Amino acid sequence: MERTLSIIKPDAVAKGVIGKILDRFESNGLKIAATRKMQLSRADAEAFYAVHSERPFFGDLVDFMISGPVVVSVLEGENALIKNRQLMGATNPKEAEAGTIRADFAENIDANAVHGSDSAENAAVEIAFFFSEREIS
Repeated sequence: MERTLSIIKPDAVAKGVIGKILDRFESNGLKIAATRKMQLSRADAEAFYAVHSERPFFGDLVDFMISGPVVVSVLEGENALIKNRQLMGATNPKEAEAGTIRADFAENIDANAVHGSDSAENAAVEIAFFFSEREIS
């Protein structure tokens, strides 16, 4: 059983598509092992995206991620990481395949509806950032 982290970003939360996105995960064999809706603080967003701190888009990314509530979830299942990335679609929604979350719900490359871990190692770090082990079932 593999785990990965998903974040439904402020743009998708504001559109009221939380349930539709969570249903995509469950309908495709991923179990939602933990989930919560929360408002990230600036310090939270800066710490979570610290890997990008030297990149030119860092400030805009942080501002976007604190612009409204997010829904963070631990997804669990066989090949959860790859399956989630396939369900999300390309980072740029204009390049995302039809039927993917980003193709259906994202506005642009900046407001792209969802985040998903990009490796097993990052998934473990990202999950631990938001959840204690006892919160995941």
